[in-house]
Amino acid sequence: MDQGAAGTPSGGTGDGGAVDLGDIRTREFGYLDDEGHTYLDYTGSGLPPRSLVRASAERITGGCFGNPHSDSPASRVSTELLSRARTAVLEHFHADPDEYAVVFTANATGALRLIGESYPFAPGGRLVMLLDNHNSVNGLREYARAKGASTHYVPVRGQDLRVDGDRLLDALATRRPRRLARRARRGLLAYPAQSNFTGVQHALDWVAAAHERGYDVLLDAAAFVPANPLDLSRVHPDFTVVSWYKVFGHPTGVGSLVVRREALARLRRPWFSGGTIYAVSAQAQWHVMADGEAAFEDGTVNFLSIPDVTAGLEWIGRIGMNRVHDHVGALTERLLTGLRTLRHRDGSPMIRVYGPEDTARPRGGTVALNVLDAEGRVVDERIVAQDSARRTISLRTGCFCNPGAGEAAFALSLPRLRSAARARARTLEGYLDLLGLPSAGAVRVSVGLATRPEDVDTFLAFVTDTYRDRTPATAHLTAREGC
Repeated sequence: MDQGAAGTPSGGTGDGGAVDLGDIRTREFGYLDDEGHTYLDYTGSGLPPRSLVRASAERITGGCFGNPHSDSPASRVSTELLSRARTAVLEHFHADPDEYAVVFTANATGALRLIGESYPFAPGGRLVMLLDNHNSVNGLREYARAKGASTHYVPVRGQDLRVDGDRLLDALATRRPRRLARRARRGLLAYPAQSNFTGVQHALDWVAAAHERGYDVLLDAAAFVPANPLDLSRVHPDFTVVSWYKVFGHPTGVGSLVVRREALARLRRPWFSGGTIYAVSAQAQWHVMADGEAAFEDGTVNFLSIPDVTAGLEWIGRIGMNRVHDHVGALTERLLTGLRTLRHRDGSPMIRVYGPEDTARPRGGTVALNVLDAEGRVVDERIVAQDSARRTISLRTGCFCNPGAGEAAFALSLPRLRSAARARARTLEGYLDLLGLPSAGAVRVSVGLATRPEDVDTFLAFVTDTYRDRTPATAHLTAREGC
């Protein structure tokens, strides 16, 4: 294989031509059927297509690639492939390279840490977040507090666990004239384009509304971009974070911070490292940071794997992100419709869904639920994990690193949470007892590009066969070590 053959992306939002999704399942993900495996954890990770893994191995073993922090022939090849990958990411998101830069990180969490440690939080500034945020976003509050900024959460409401747009705008309210608001930069709004708990898709037009009120915007797109096009020529968040393994399964260990250049210029790193500086003196104790994205890519980037992002974007571009979106939407509707029909013989429901129970409003392919036993009680999620594993069904159980959505789903009030926190439980089990919860969280079923309708039906049949008119025993469950 040619050393530069990582592929040129086609944008990722086309109709994909005549590519057949059923053929893709057989050809690229046949290992699922070979193992009799029903995989329903696409929010946790996408699956690697066989062709991408093989092409990656051929590329790596077919050429010589060196550390890009040099000018040797091997280093120049790596540098060129890194440049192509940056271009591929920008083209996939329709991001103008004059407006946006791409910083490669280990994952979306690594990108969030870069923002947290470098953002100019200050006394009087604010960090506004949705209650429906992943913990990697929640952790930003520690940086904000350390620098004297205040933190404000916008709650989710109702059965759908959505955010009231008016409540969000109230949280962003400013008394400064709008012509001065942007220059003043009141703080940072951080929110997910799609919830990793309920699948709710939050409004992208909040980006412009926040800008008008003087806020920078951090868009957590990790759960959104695997099945939805994101056009940064229309939506202009200052910071967008993604993990590429969630989009096309391979490679792991590579994410991106797609950042507006003017926002990047305002970040200040609290340290420097190899690869982030132009000049440095040990004895004189001074240094000059590199310009642009180089100042944020610590040490040596993953130069053997990052070219696989280019190949992955080319692969998903041939399929067409709109086709993936439609496919996932149809499967989600099939799943939700099936869940509504699951009943015990007395007519009582077998399932409690957290979040939207249909696809009438924007939502992704992530469904959080609990199974209910014959007496209407929540079946411990550890039992569901064990039983589904025996049927070779992969799904997710727990709190999914989204405590806010979980607290809202289980209607936990702030006084109750504070009381449990003051009691200082030493274990998760003790904390759950203090809260009076029947479970540590929920069961998450999520569909993706490689899911077939039969996979959804397999899960529905599993629930019916295993729990209908039953009250499972919990005597032999091991203690939870964490969430």
